[in-house]
Amino acid sequence: MTIVHVVEPFASGIAVFVRYLSEAMPDDLHIIIHGERKQVAPASDVKRTFGSNNVRFLKWHSAQRSINPLKDFFALSELYKILRRLNNKNLVNVVHLHSAKSGFLGRLACRMLGIKNVFYTPHGAPFLSGRTMFSKYFYRQVEKLGNILGGKVVCCSPSELNAYLNIGIDAMQISNGVVVEDKRHAISRPRNYKFRIITTGRITEQKNPSLFNDIAHYFREFDQFEFIWAGDGADKCLLTEKNIMVTGWLNQREIKKLVSEADIYLSTALYEGLSFGVLEALTLHKPVLLSHCVGNMDVVKNGINGDLFRTEAEAIVKILQYYNNSEMLSVMGNFSKSICETEFDVKSNFNNYRELYTNSVDIAPSKKWAFA
Repeated sequence: MTIVHVVEPFASGIAVFVRYLSEAMPDDLHIIIHGERKQVAPASDVKRTFGSNNVRFLKWHSAQRSINPLKDFFALSELYKILRRLNNKNLVNVVHLHSAKSGFLGRLACRMLGIKNVFYTPHGAPFLSGRTMFSKYFYRQVEKLGNILGGKVVCCSPSELNAYLNIGIDAMQISNGVVVEDKRHAISRPRNYKFRIITTGRITEQKNPSLFNDIAHYFREFDQFEFIWAGDGADKCLLTEKNIMVTGWLNQREIKKLVSEADIYLSTALYEGLSFGVLEALTLHKPVLLSHCVGNMDVVKNGINGDLFRTEAEAIVKILQYYNNSEMLSVMGNFSKSICETEFDVKSNFNNYRELYTNSVDIAPSKKWAFA
């Protein structure tokens, strides 16, 4: 079976998702049509994270994030030509679209080509990102129009599924998952050890760095606390407090080391699909303190493996509680690992995608691998 993934942006959590999916289906061919955001990660660097030999890449040169009618027309035209070429070579059994821009343009291109086995994963409902009532309304209408074009919406968390059902879009849900290792990573505390609060990922509006900065601001005079943002992004300028360290982009091994050495994982996101950063923290035995939003609410069992918060003050109180009751962190971290094993193991969760794809395809798997 040949699965064509259309990916914009080709970075961060979405790239991780597609990599895990290709690894979970080693006997199938995955063709990845991708854009590039060099300011986040060059496509060449992202490609190197794919170790499987069942993956091929095609550049989607005109893909870009912002809404621009003229540029989007060129992006649609290019995507249509790529999909038509692959379809003519019998290299399209399933098309899986990732994120809002790919979701809309991809469904339109597939509708024009008569491709019916189409799936769309938002990785964070775009209509939750609007700053104003008008922008939220606009994004809802775009999602509804895209849904009319065809394809099946596959959400990656229960709360994201509910968000789509609440606006009248039929959808299904398969939770994200990560590789759950058996061993526990040893933590080496430096001599000048501080209570470490960490988050990971792109520094963008969706991750709400302003709130992260405000929380850190409360602790600015307490030398025993430090905050780390493992990542980079356009909104780095909002992280101004002296007790915040922004690492820049790191490889997966370096990020895992930093998270394993932290005391708690903090997410201030406005909304999520289901964050791989949070799931990685669970598998590393970390208590998680997460903003009460779509995606995050599916990970936390309050008081068991962490807590949800709605305001800056609530987050500060919880951090102080964790600091003053440090013996509870190990217990909560063990529950995090247990929850990840039970609910977010990539081996079990992503096998559901193969079943989903297989049930939609009634032709023999393609054996053709060359498509240049």
